[in-house]
Amino acid sequence: MSEPLHIVCPHCDAVNRLPAEKLDAHPTCGKCKQPLFTGHPLELNEQNFMLHVGRSDIPVLVDFWAPWCGPCRMMAPAFEQAAQQLEPHYRLAKLNTEEAQRLAMQFNIRSIPTLALFRNGREVARQPGAMDARGIVQWARSHS
Repeated sequence: MSEPLHIVCPHCDAVNRLPAEKLDAHPTCGKCKQPLFTGHPLELNEQNFMLHVGRSDIPVLVDFWAPWCGPCRMMAPAFEQAAQQLEPHYRLAKLNTEEAQRLAMQFNIRSIPTLALFRNGREVARQPGAMDARGIVQWARSHS
């Protein structure tokens, strides 16, 4: 039996302990009973960013974007498709850099869209520029 994984609920932000072998079994949150994985990117903000990135035992792939950015809007459906392919072994999340300017500065985001992969609260890889779903999936898996 492996060590339990910490998975942060995308609905109520509760940290759940989940046996690794149950990751693919459509787990639900112990607090709010909602699914821990929805197949959709999670919208992060300044209040919950560090909780999701820092407390999750699965890699968190963050799309730093802004609503006015054409390439960001073009990549949004591809990021959605990538979430369906990568979950539950990755959490995909989006951070609006217009609403979370402090975090964008903290992580030195110079261009958008920028993908950043976090593991155990630390950034382990970064890729600026728009990508298609296949490219996002391959890039994320290449940094596992």
